[in-house]
Amino acid sequence: MNQIDLANSVGIVTPQSFTFAEDEPFQLESGATLSPVTIAYETYGRLNADRSNAILIVHALSGSAHAAGYHSPDDPKPGWWDDCIGPGKAFDTNRFFVICSNVIGSCYGSTGPASINPATGKPYGLNFPVVTIGDMVRAQVRLIDHLGIDQLLCVAGGSMGGMQVLEWAAHHPTRLKAAIALATTAHHSPMQIAFSEVGRQAIYADPNWNNGNYYESGKKPDAGLAVARMVGHITYLSEESMQKKFGRRLQGLERYGYEFQTEFEVESYLKYNGNNFTRRFDANSYLYITKAMDYFDLSKPTGSLAASFANSAHLKYLVISFTSDWLYPSYHSKQLVSALTAVGADVTYVDLQSSWGHDAFLLEVETMTRLIHSFLDRLVREEQVAPPDEGSAVAAAPAAPSGQPAVGVTR
Repeated sequence: MNQIDLANSVGIVTPQSFTFAEDEPFQLESGATLSPVTIAYETYGRLNADRSNAILIVHALSGSAHAAGYHSPDDPKPGWWDDCIGPGKAFDTNRFFVICSNVIGSCYGSTGPASINPATGKPYGLNFPVVTIGDMVRAQVRLIDHLGIDQLLCVAGGSMGGMQVLEWAAHHPTRLKAAIALATTAHHSPMQIAFSEVGRQAIYADPNWNNGNYYESGKKPDAGLAVARMVGHITYLSEESMQKKFGRRLQGLERYGYEFQTEFEVESYLKYNGNNFTRRFDANSYLYITKAMDYFDLSKPTGSLAASFANSAHLKYLVISFTSDWLYPSYHSKQLVSALTAVGADVTYVDLQSSWGHDAFLLEVETMTRLIHSFLDRLVREEQVAPPDEGSAVAAAPAAPSGQPAVGVTR
């Protein structure tokens, strides 16, 4: 049995779900609709009396609603951001009511390509409509409404989660007081779109993909998805971190074998991560979510990033980038900060020295804890946020409908 340290963890948590748009379809930015829509989510901590201490955590590409704690005493590992969510941690659950939801289009309990299409009784596959970052956030707004929260204290996330944070701030500015955007961007560069497309092409090339119709065959496009993950994982690291972790060491060999098999340790690492990814993620979801990231452009429709923040200058912002992040280099965050400064927003910006690359927002725990703690302390003080009440809680939401995949963990 796994020994869970309850003093430093939110402990055992129960996955929850919320279903809406059963009578009136959910309108997407593409013009298509979805009905019904289910969102998987988890909550940690307690609401205060006026429901002003709620923080929404939004996840990256392969993330789930399981951000902290364990699903059972035997759970082999905690939620994906457990280092930062819990008693005394960056997002202190002794003070805040923390919510994390899985985005629509994903495969961890929220409606996505693997979900059952009520019109056919079969998985959507590529009949699932295109979804955007804006659609994901508007679905989250519906969840927050369901929880009876008028205004979030803060929305926080890194990478694609950071895109959602920016979407919240720019297009739903009355629904939050502060935004924490980590290792993110206002739009993908051509290079970032190119990496996404290489991953998608790997999936398309897998004969088991079958134009997205693989759910009933029992043969998944695992080879293509594994390669897509390998490509993506390289962009999460940095040259320095890869040099320290692997160097040019061989894997179980004393000399080159010229057998065109896995020889270097870095090759073995990427292969392991790619294969492991296929056991927990859906290839079609990978296609839809990477496209949503590529489509995201906060400067539209005006062409001005500052204009996008014109109605959200009253919010408080914490923007963090990392010096070794070459997927979303620091200049992306600096462009955000310049736009926020141009509209007179209260913004704190830190470009952290780190060798971990893009994954630094998950790994620089001590520094992140200090920065987020300080930002939230100031926010609580200035907004006069009361501590949570003993025994306060949010009513349980309805269970997920049959056919929805189970909530899982992420990298």
